[in-house]
Amino acid sequence: MGAFASLQEDEAVQAVLALLDPETPPRRIDLEPLGGVGHLPAAPEGVTLLHLDDAEDKAPGFGMAEVGAARFPTGELGLGQTGVALHSMKPGRRHPFGHQHGEAEELYVVLAGSGRAKLDDEVVELGERDALRVGPRVKRAFEGGPEGLELLVVGPRREGDGELLPGWWS
Repeated sequence: MGAFASLQEDEAVQAVLALLDPETPPRRIDLEPLGGVGHLPAAPEGVTLLHLDDAEDKAPGFGMAEVGAARFPTGELGLGQTGVALHSMKPGRRHPFGHQHGEAEELYVVLAGSGRAKLDDEVVELGERDALRVGPRVKRAFEGGPEGLELLVVGPRREGDGELLPGWWS
């Protein structure tokens, strides 16, 4: 009772109570989550096959042509809920910017080569067949090792969720 009594004396609680109709006491409504995919669009029907090297290389448009290739075949594959990217980095080259997401987590899988990832203030070594999960709000950038680095990136598709961080890992 002691905690409840102290709430009765709280000015903010009193201000809220003053707004309530004394003839109609507040009532509690219990809700049960229904689950499901929430605000995600419905996945397209059917099947799509694409050789990832056939996806458009967008590295030149990001000022990354000298770093390697950056392919984002999400649209070409007709993906509605999943984002996918293939990054091929030349030996010793580093992304000219970092990025982060507000909501989405991403999975980075090293297909070939080795390199390093800067994750906030930590730098980790990556080798072939390593899988790295990066949660929302973690700043990230990558650098190719002596033989280069090829990364497959997979995560939920959330338009407008990414933020580029120019010069973050200089």
